[in-house]
Amino acid sequence: MKKAFILASSAVLFAACQGGEPQLGKASIDKVLRAMTLEEKVHFVIGTGMTGTGDEEMSATIGATKKIVPGAAGTTYPIKRLGIPSIVLADGPAGLRIDPTREGEDRTYYCTHFPIATLLASTWNQELVEQVGTAMGEEVHEYGADVYLAPALNIHRHPLNGRNFEYYSEDPLVAGKTAAAYVRGVQSNDVGTSIKHFAYNNQETNRTANDAVISQRAQREIYLKGFEITVKEAAPWTIMTSYNKINGTYTSQSRELVTTVLRDEWGFKGTVMTDWYGGDDGAAQMRAGNDMLQPGTDLQYEQIISAIRDGSLSEAELDVCVRRCLELVARSPKAKGYAYSNEPDLKTHATVTRQSALEGMVLLENKGVLPLKNVKNVAVFGCTSYDFVAGGTGSGNVNRAYTVSLLDGLKNAGFKVDESKKDVYLKHIADELAAYQASLPEDGSAAFYPTPRPSELIPSPKELTASARANDLAIITFGRNSGEFFDRSGADFSLNAKERKLLQDVTAAFHRAGKKVVVVLNIGGVIETASWKNTPDAILLAWQAGQEGGNSVTDILTGKQSPSGRLPMTFPVNLMDAGSSANFPIDADTGVYFVNRRVDIGQKDVDRTIYAEDIYVGYRWFDKKNLPVSYPFGYGLSYTSFAFDKAAVVPAGDGFDASVVVTNTGSVPGKEVVQLYVAAPSGGLDKPVRELKAYAKTRELKPGESETITLHVDAYGLASFNEKSSAWEAAAGEYNVCFAENSRDVRASVLFNLGEAKSWPVHDVLAPKQPIQKLL
Repeated sequence: MKKAFILASSAVLFAACQGGEPQLGKASIDKVLRAMTLEEKVHFVIGTGMTGTGDEEMSATIGATKKIVPGAAGTTYPIKRLGIPSIVLADGPAGLRIDPTREGEDRTYYCTHFPIATLLASTWNQELVEQVGTAMGEEVHEYGADVYLAPALNIHRHPLNGRNFEYYSEDPLVAGKTAAAYVRGVQSNDVGTSIKHFAYNNQETNRTANDAVISQRAQREIYLKGFEITVKEAAPWTIMTSYNKINGTYTSQSRELVTTVLRDEWGFKGTVMTDWYGGDDGAAQMRAGNDMLQPGTDLQYEQIISAIRDGSLSEAELDVCVRRCLELVARSPKAKGYAYSNEPDLKTHATVTRQSALEGMVLLENKGVLPLKNVKNVAVFGCTSYDFVAGGTGSGNVNRAYTVSLLDGLKNAGFKVDESKKDVYLKHIADELAAYQASLPEDGSAAFYPTPRPSELIPSPKELTASARANDLAIITFGRNSGEFFDRSGADFSLNAKERKLLQDVTAAFHRAGKKVVVVLNIGGVIETASWKNTPDAILLAWQAGQEGGNSVTDILTGKQSPSGRLPMTFPVNLMDAGSSANFPIDADTGVYFVNRRVDIGQKDVDRTIYAEDIYVGYRWFDKKNLPVSYPFGYGLSYTSFAFDKAAVVPAGDGFDASVVVTNTGSVPGKEVVQLYVAAPSGGLDKPVRELKAYAKTRELKPGESETITLHVDAYGLASFNEKSSAWEAAAGEYNVCFAENSRDVRASVLFNLGEAKSWPVHDVLAPKQPIQKLL
């Protein structure tokens, strides 16, 4: 009788929650938890599967939950007798990924393709990123999803990481601040986020089994810092662990990472889930505190049940994970009975994506040609001018209604575009795409793979001469696709022979005619620029700007808005200049491993990657080695100019406030980014030359207008991690506070004295089995 009462009460509790209660309380969760059988608990923490598990009950569940939001990545396990609904987990991070059509329906379910993460980071504008996140969250909410599997904020350790387009920066402060703003925006819609991939997911090669061997200091200062910032500043509902291992242990099975650091030190209160099929031991994941295993398999169910039966996992440990999953379900729109409309405001969001992209495009070169003036007739070259890349493939793809090409963007702005070769280009693009698709396996296993860009067409000298005579300007677009599963090749880093010939031939012909040439880079990651950047008259790094890309590029080219994007990473002169190039799987051919596991044969940088560069990632490395770069971290040009004046630093709290007056000294409105770098006192731990500690973007300043920017840095923000004492330490002494345009262009500096050393002890965890130097 008592058991029956508990069951009835539990069902009523969740039903009440669906009726509008904001969240189940602790006592309510306790009742539901007591009512669950062991089998239900185990099912509940392992999701509902992806393509079927062979279990009759589970297969039936899959059939039901797939109908909630078709195309969503996964669902949680429902328990009808207790009134526990299934909530929907859907992919991001450049927009919601769901199926655009549904069986038996004539209408569409398109989502907005927003700019890729790298472009959002290039805005250096946290308020803007939060606005974009708010628009994304509205689509998640109105299409019936509960948790948005984004943002991704792993560090750009190496330029060839295939997933850099989904990540923000080589710098953990930029990554963390951008991700925190994104999370706040999305979650303002009463839906959750899942920040990922926690942690060290810095290569796609053998991503399901790679062992990242990293010092405690590099982990704390570089690879975990962005996650720490996001957890503390934005309180994401969930965190997704990564596929890889850290110092020999899968991240999803590392209690030191998932519980000691994340929960005990940072105070994370939400749910931790695996990446899809991540890890290899469901019981170990429960012990670690990895609460939810997605998408769920029979093997994981058996592993957990067996571990409880043999005593290696207690039911109390399982209950901790079950409770956190219940808390997630209870706060979801599904549990609250939200009647989603399937009618998000796609028109308004198209405007949001177009405008947000403007602030993240980076003007790399400009010999006076931009903004365009007295230009009417335009010739466009390069396949990507006709086939713009909106974003990446894989889980980061977005099924959108359209993508505006550069050709169409220019026409929309009133330019007369030479379309004499349009049909030739489009046929060439279609033919190469068809040939590629015909080469793929028929089982659909390559559905998420990035599609190669079409080879370039080289116009004849006669055609180029005629084009230069008939047009006022030439625009060449070079494109690169982005996607998961693969790291980029070494060849992808550089312009290939046809691209170089196209650039040389077009530039020569138009320059002979006294005409200018602009290059647009529609790319997702860093490429080599040093050898050719002086050839054209301007280079606009447009990144992959989402579905309105062609319109956004045109807005910048015409001066509708002055470019204000700044690089969130360094563009090296040579690929091998990057400190991580000595320990990265450049052009390693190992196949693709999504669900399967590669046999560990000890292959360097494939089975095990030693992060020998330690904390010296990106600009920290280039500055330490005093290496020339093509474009420094934080770099970007504008159509106007700015002056920094009255730089000052005053003590505030246990740190300082740094202020500077920024004045627009040019002739057009524009925005400036103030980047605050700090050089630590000498002595003690080895330190970078200087590190970014804070940044802010001005409002749009009219010519002659000024704004005072004030940035706060606390003592903890000045600290470095000391492995010997297992503590964050800020040394006493003079810190050189630098107000800069980029990492190599300091405009003003002021000294700040920290009167006494400060220390923040943490747990001594996540150490490599041997010192890094002994492993090299």
